[in-house]
Amino acid sequence: MLNLRWVIPKHLHPGSAYQITNEKQQYMKQVDGGPYRVLAVDDSPFILRMVENALETGGFDVTKAISGEEALEKIKRHGLPHLAVVDINMPMGIDGFEFCQQVLEFSDLPIIMLTAINEEETIISAIEQYAEDYVTKPFNAGELVARVRRVLRRVGDFAYTLDPLTQVDEHLQIDFAGQRAILDDEEVSLTPTETKLLYILMRNAGRTVTSDFILRRLWPLESAYEDRLRVYVHRLRKKIEPNSTSPKYIISQRGSGYTFMGGSK
Repeated sequence: MLNLRWVIPKHLHPGSAYQITNEKQQYMKQVDGGPYRVLAVDDSPFILRMVENALETGGFDVTKAISGEEALEKIKRHGLPHLAVVDINMPMGIDGFEFCQQVLEFSDLPIIMLTAINEEETIISAIEQYAEDYVTKPFNAGELVARVRRVLRRVGDFAYTLDPLTQVDEHLQIDFAGQRAILDDEEVSLTPTETKLLYILMRNAGRTVTSDFILRRLWPLESAYEDRLRVYVHRLRKKIEPNSTSPKYIISQRGSGYTFMGGSK
């Protein structure tokens, strides 16, 4: 059977000074001066406390949810986190897969699956469809912290403060969970795909995001082409741009992709 577990480098062992001190300060800072926010979702209060203790020691701000429903409600109230750690098997209400499916309809939230199911097919399905990584129970606290850091290094900082209403500039605000934009005090509804596209672009604000990358993130299990993406960009511009024929937020980079340009962050 394929061995899917990765070996964590020795310098990331939970007892190492590198893990506890040198990297901690990096994760205590974000664009708003605060730490990265992690949402932990598990139906076991004991597991949630373990996750919370491990990640807070690592410098993260942790919000806990005992179910998928509670996690979605907290996202609506407090805004998206920078990353979520989600248990797959939650028998009451929606399970981990369903939670991921719902939240990834309107965002590209990085997710690490936490699971006691050490089955190759389940793990592969989780990574292909929803997750950036996975950790199996019982887990090592240092391994969990290392994997969270690894994913955040790969996806990069979110360029704007993640609040229930994310402020782009004095004209534009985005409510990702509510799938709406507010342009000059006028509310505009966004489709799930438009919201997710905007999330991907805003997460990389000021940097060009290639069309290929966007297509893979929007439709990971489909064969999608650039014409389809152009349609969604056109629709999104009509909703959030003061003048969609002369866009100020979503800028086309010929032959490459798109760049999101905003004002104050």
